[in-house]
Amino acid sequence: MTGNSGMQSDRGTPGTCQRRRRLRMAVTALAGAGLLATAAPAATAQGTPVDVGPSPTAGSSAPRVDRGSLDAAVAAMVKQGGASAALGAVREGSRPTWKGAAGTSDVATGAPVDENGRFRIGSVTKAFVSTVVLQLVGEHRLGLDDPIERFLPGEVPNGAAVTVRQLLNHTSGLPNHTDDPAFDFTKPDWAERGRWKDYRAQDLVDIANRFPPLAAPGTAWNYSNTNYVLAGMIIAKVTGHTWNEEVDRRIVRPLGLTHTSMPVSSPFIPGPHAHGYLQLPAGPADVTLENPSWAGPAGGGISTTADLNRFIAALLGGKLLRPAELAEMQRTTGLGDGKDYGLGLQRYDTPCGLYWGLTGGIPGYHTGMFGAADGQRQFAMSVNFYGSSDPAASGKAWQDLVDAGTCAGRG
Repeated sequence: MTGNSGMQSDRGTPGTCQRRRRLRMAVTALAGAGLLATAAPAATAQGTPVDVGPSPTAGSSAPRVDRGSLDAAVAAMVKQGGASAALGAVREGSRPTWKGAAGTSDVATGAPVDENGRFRIGSVTKAFVSTVVLQLVGEHRLGLDDPIERFLPGEVPNGAAVTVRQLLNHTSGLPNHTDDPAFDFTKPDWAERGRWKDYRAQDLVDIANRFPPLAAPGTAWNYSNTNYVLAGMIIAKVTGHTWNEEVDRRIVRPLGLTHTSMPVSSPFIPGPHAHGYLQLPAGPADVTLENPSWAGPAGGGISTTADLNRFIAALLGGKLLRPAELAEMQRTTGLGDGKDYGLGLQRYDTPCGLYWGLTGGIPGYHTGMFGAADGQRQFAMSVNFYGSSDPAASGKAWQDLVDAGTCAGRG
């Protein structure tokens, strides 16, 4: 998700137009999330080696996870990176091989972090929504190149020129509702009042329609959360069920993602979870509770590291989409800062091979989900930033954790 705070999500990788080689979140994005000079809790890291027995690749030369590097990286995310809490998990082949946590779940009590805890996933929600749309494509219930006017007549100006594909890859040129001052997360008003407000999808589209188009459809890449609000509306139009219900029916239940949910307006995170904080001029504000309707299908989901790893493994492994639709998902735009962005997934070329995934940011929570194209490793992480006198240090700590999760032990 992206709002007036400057917080970034899927697009949030420093100098994206230069770096397909590394997975990272922009230092400017971390600063925009409210990282000011404030003390972070002391780091305590716990890494759990998981006894998985023989793996499907036992006896082969398949690399194994470097637990020492991961333990150090998750601890550094708190100690040097200014996070109150950090979680991570690695899955190799078809089994979890490491999970770890550092920091505290609540700065007021100092309670330890539950490494199995839930968190808000922000724009990683988009990967779930795009998967549902592509399943509908595979069922011949809609086409990627269908104009959205076919499903949502009169909903946006020039809807006959905007396609479903352009919604999913952010080339629609449609404005972003979270650019409205109502979603300025740097201001106390959002933490005090704005986070409790209930929005319908129509409300969000109406807000976006107050702004001029960002570009002509298909000519440029411009990140807009409104694209996925409209995608959710199309899912409802085609299926007769809400986007939340379709994600649950088609993805969450079949994969056994028992700790994943897509709430409509409930402000609560069920089960164990770390608190999320938003840095404001008067100091950090606890924004753990918030009505996610302002984000909806663009970023309202809740999950765990284990569930995200299972999801990205199933997605890239062909368990959710047919080869034709998965290929469409991985067809990148080639346009500007979004040249590596596909249909709800982003391509990352790393020193240890090709990864697909997404990052997400929503007030209080930053998430990463990455899957190796060869299916041999998945890595998911969640970070709750609390404060840092050095945004560059926060960016480096994030990058180091991503590097350890995706590449340590893979050569």
